[in-house]
Amino acid sequence: MKILARHLTADLFNCQNNQLTDKELILDMLKTILQDLQIPLINCVTESPDSEHDAFIFILDKGHITLHVYPQLKYVALDVFLCQENAEPDKLGQAIRNFFKPDKTKTTVLKRGDFGAPKEIKPKVKTKVAPLRKIHNTGAKVIRILARRNNNQQ
Repeated sequence: MKILARHLTADLFNCQNNQLTDKELILDMLKTILQDLQIPLINCVTESPDSEHDAFIFILDKGHITLHVYPQLKYVALDVFLCQENAEPDKLGQAIRNFFKPDKTKTTVLKRGDFGAPKEIKPKVKTKVAPLRKIHNTGAKVIRILARRNNNQQ
C-alpha cells in the first residue's frame, strides 16, 4: 500500500473553553500549533457561513486544516489532511483538543492512497470520553442493572 496522505476528522462535543466566539484567539492558537509542530502555513481564511458558526480554513504547504466552530452548541468539527506518508495528524488534533477541552471526542483517521486490498480501506474510529462522563455513565449502567435485577426478583 502506498500512502499518499493521512486524514484525521474529529468531532469535539461539549467544549469547555469559553473562547469559542473569539475568532482571533482561535486563529492565534492554530498558528501557534502549526509553528510549534513546524508545519508551514501558506494561507488562512475565516468565514462565517451563517450566524451559528465560524469556519477556519488553513492551506498548508502539504495539506489543509478546516475547523468549524459552533459556539452555542459547544461543538467543534475538525479536519486535518496532511499529504505525507509519515504525517502525524494526531499530534495536531491533540493540540487542538487541548485548547477546546471537550467532554467527548470522536476521531477517525484515514490513510489516503493506493490500497492493495479492499479490507485495508476500512477507517479506524476512536472515541474518547472525559473521566467524569465515564464515571457518570458507569454509575447509570449500575443503577439500570440493579433495577432490572430488582424487577426480576419480584
